[in-house]
Amino acid sequence: MVLARIPEPELMEDTAQGMAYAEADFSGPNTSFLRLFAELFPDFAGTGRVLDLGCGPADILIHFALCHPRTRCLGIDGAEAMLAPGREVVTLERLGGRVELCCHRLPLGAAEFGKFDVILSNSLLHHLHDPHVLWRTVTDLAAPGCLLLVMDLSRPPSTEAARRIVETYAGDEPEILKTDFYNSLLASFRVDEVRTQLRQAGLPLVCRQISDRHLAAWGRVGIGE
Repeated sequence: MVLARIPEPELMEDTAQGMAYAEADFSGPNTSFLRLFAELFPDFAGTGRVLDLGCGPADILIHFALCHPRTRCLGIDGAEAMLAPGREVVTLERLGGRVELCCHRLPLGAAEFGKFDVILSNSLLHHLHDPHVLWRTVTDLAAPGCLLLVMDLSRPPSTEAARRIVETYAGDEPEILKTDFYNSLLASFRVDEVRTQLRQAGLPLVCRQISDRHLAAWGRVGIGE
């Protein structure tokens, strides 16, 4: 029997959650995300406008900006508590002229935010009660040929499997993070579900399982607009 999805709260608005996420070691998944982008888009020129949807403390976006100094980057998250630690790092790294972090909930529109040459999103999809809001936002904000990479958790086949994953990868983390991780695994989508979402949105993206707990969707969007 397939484990049914159990949605969790869309926003992490607790200050303790924000600090716990900022202090936790997510270097493995975050590095994997950046490495995957480089592998998928080796011809990326390192310029243009970059958007990170659900950026949290903005670790990925800040590293992306440091690696690509000719980009202008915007990070969006619906919870100010998640953004606050990232704002401090932006100031410390003197990136205020190129990296902006904005508290805003999806959907976003091009009339307010413009179009983007790169759209990134890591671990946002499973938070959304309506996943189509992400794909509508992508469609609205993608400039022609926009490079898109969305990575997220992939729902395991059972609650027992979810608990094993938590103990394997977060066994030494604070209890608040372990609980969030478990709930996020149960709230995440499977590859076949994301592929259905993409078909319904008319987005010609590839979606594959990339680890025992992650899936990714990627491609070029906004072509022909």
